[in-house]
Amino acid sequence: MRIGYVFLPERGATDAVLTEVAAHLLAEGVPVAGAVQSNTGCDIHCDMDVRVLPDGPVIRISQRLGAGSSGCRLDAGALEVAVMEVAARLAGARLLVVNKFGKHEAEGRGFRQMLAEVAGDGVPVLIGINSMNRQAFFDFAGDLAEEVAPERALDWARLVVAEGV
Repeated sequence: MRIGYVFLPERGATDAVLTEVAAHLLAEGVPVAGAVQSNTGCDIHCDMDVRVLPDGPVIRISQRLGAGSSGCRLDAGALEVAVMEVAARLAGARLLVVNKFGKHEAEGRGFRQMLAEVAGDGVPVLIGINSMNRQAFFDFAGDLAEEVAPERALDWARLVVAEGV
């Protein structure tokens, strides 16, 4: 059971690492499931989209709350749609990549149940974390949490996939 996590403090940097890892593995023919995030229009508030791996749709998981808003912009319903889309593509996956252990996962929603089930089934997981939900992730993953240096993320993913053969 392997749960690797990537953390970079710069906005969008962890997303870029996970997207690159998934793209390389998919190009190599590795069955990868999950979701990677991209952000656009980040002048004030970013529009957040997730691409369901390996072949799924791109789903907007943010909502526009107006210029004066300061609350959470995550569209919880859209996130749950993304979770269902990923679940429909899990069969045969050799690695699960999830863009972030975020607030919803910290509260027991979002990808949390899937993460537990997939890791429990022996499929390795590579996930992004942020400062705000870091402790909740460690509480969830416990001793299974492995820090993965961003520059080594692809090597780590290849290794854990090969170990599962």
